[in-house]
Amino acid sequence: MIALVSYLLASLAFLVLTVLLGTAWRGRLKGLIAVIAAAAALAWALVGLARAADLATPGWLLVVSELVRNGGWLLLLVSALPGVSTRPAGGSSGAHLWLGLTVAAIVLPGLILMLGWVGIPAPMVQEGLWVAWLLQSIFGLLLVEQVYRNRRADRRWEIKHLCLGLGVVFAFDLFVWSDALLLHRLEPTFWAARGMVSALIVPLIGVSAARNPSWSLEAHVSRDVAFHSATLLAAGVYLMAMAAAGYYVRLLGGGWGVFLQTTFLVAAGIVLLTLLFSGGLRARLRLLVAQHFFSFKYDYRKEWLRFTAALAAPGEDAPLAVARALAALVESRSCMLWVKENDGGCGLAASWGSEALAVRSLAETDSLMTRLDQAEDIIDLQELRTTSDPGSGRWLPDWILSISDLWLILPLRFRGRLCGFAVLGASLARRHLGWEERALLQTASCQAASYVSLLISEQALARARQFEAVHRTSAYVAHDLKNLLAQQSLILSNAGRHRQNPEFLDDVIKTVESSVERMQRLMLRLRQGEDDAPRAEVALKDLVDEVIALSRTREPQVQGPASGTDTLHLSANRDRLRDVLLHLVQNAQEATCPDGLVRIELQRDGGDVLLSIEDDGVGMSPEFMRERLFRPFDSTKGLSGMGIGAFESREVIRQLGGELSVDSQPQQGSRFQIRLPLVTV
Repeated sequence: MIALVSYLLASLAFLVLTVLLGTAWRGRLKGLIAVIAAAAALAWALVGLARAADLATPGWLLVVSELVRNGGWLLLLVSALPGVSTRPAGGSSGAHLWLGLTVAAIVLPGLILMLGWVGIPAPMVQEGLWVAWLLQSIFGLLLVEQVYRNRRADRRWEIKHLCLGLGVVFAFDLFVWSDALLLHRLEPTFWAARGMVSALIVPLIGVSAARNPSWSLEAHVSRDVAFHSATLLAAGVYLMAMAAAGYYVRLLGGGWGVFLQTTFLVAAGIVLLTLLFSGGLRARLRLLVAQHFFSFKYDYRKEWLRFTAALAAPGEDAPLAVARALAALVESRSCMLWVKENDGGCGLAASWGSEALAVRSLAETDSLMTRLDQAEDIIDLQELRTTSDPGSGRWLPDWILSISDLWLILPLRFRGRLCGFAVLGASLARRHLGWEERALLQTASCQAASYVSLLISEQALARARQFEAVHRTSAYVAHDLKNLLAQQSLILSNAGRHRQNPEFLDDVIKTVESSVERMQRLMLRLRQGEDDAPRAEVALKDLVDEVIALSRTREPQVQGPASGTDTLHLSANRDRLRDVLLHLVQNAQEATCPDGLVRIELQRDGGDVLLSIEDDGVGMSPEFMRERLFRPFDSTKGLSGMGIGAFESREVIRQLGGELSVDSQPQQGSRFQIRLPLVTV
């Protein structure tokens, strides 16, 4: 049963490895040799599985499967020797010697097997095969040593796991065949264990496959799988050790044995759970796995995706998201994010996992700001604290020196300009700032800097919008005051000639009353805001008549609409709509000579009303209407105009659910048409 499970696991492991290497093979000979070696080991495991299951297995098949399996591993090791060329005419003489010895080692068991066909007794052939397997094991260990020793020191990381795995296999085989020759029999337990030993080396071969570029393989072992596997393995070893210790506690404890064993095992379980849920221990284990089982400490694709997702996480304050994402990269306990302010200094924008600081802003002349403007590299605070140079960290501010847990200062630069910096606390894994940490953090800092720069731009835009709102309101107020001042000036200019005219006095009183009302509405608008104007039902014909009456002080006089339009009603703020019509009528009068034509027309169009203000004045060009008419603060009246009347009129009409359109030609007049939805009376 033990042998069956052992060789079943070996079969499954080598099946996965063969499929992985076969599907990832990209055509190179060394990669093909790796695929053949894995397939040969799979065939050997399947033959062993058949024998363990008591299936009819010829003796010669066992020999051939052993020969194929060992030959595959030996050829894989020879191909990994420096100087072995995959070209027919390539390679050194030393490499050719090792290749010849490998062929001889592979052929030797076959020759011994053939001796049984010529009458040599079976026991002698059996022991001869054991000698051949022993020699192959010794030769395999020599090849492992040659491969590792002759590889350049900076390239040994590519094949060290392969050498370790095959070294274990050949060393165990050496033990098995030595025992068989000494005792003249093959120990069944040792033979059963060979399957499990071979299965254990599959992850090591997979790691070497991923690290060895000459194989042209894209084999990948997940870091998460490696981490969890290492965790389970460590937990299993721990539990076995505790079980053994518990057994001896019970054995030696006398009458207290059961009690002491139970208490000991419960305590061991508590310790195990505490260690498994320890963030620091998990971080150090991840670092250990990354350093010893992978060519790089970090899975950069996974780290980049996780960092980007953390920055874009919804529902979290943007500066806090940046601080949290930077800390997660190196498993830091805390992160403080400082962002550039308008005065050139930096302010504390977010603090994650760190204690409250009394310092919330840094001036542009601060020593830290000066150093960050000059230095682009990451600043290692722990290195500065341990250096023998007493002046190396004099520029550090007191609030940083007072917190011993701080680790790194990471400048954030966007397009060469410092836009902030991050202060990272100590790592849970007690990492050293190596080249990979620097590369990862510097790359992440570029994207974090773009987010910080975007945050700064958003804050500046928000302030600009506030000033824009104030400026826009001020411009509207100035525009209305200008119109009121023009009315009062017109009254004063005509008062000398018409002060004895009762009709003039009536017009003056109405104009002054209208001005007072407009001033009151203007003050109310400033207090309530422009979007809070209440709406009511407005009789459009009455409103037009009022506008015509208020425009009588200017020439030419405005012609009203035809009769039959008294039933047109709409929902609007009467005062604001009247201001719009007054502005359009006034513009038409100013653009028309005193004996010209200015006319207002009303027309029903289904559920809408069309209100047209037409004149035969100077008109406008298509370019002016397209580029300047509705552009705010662009006036053709020089210093006397504000350039916002047409823009404000269109905005008011749009707020009422309507539209303002213009039709004009130079020297042929203009026609402003307002479309508004009607309401049912």
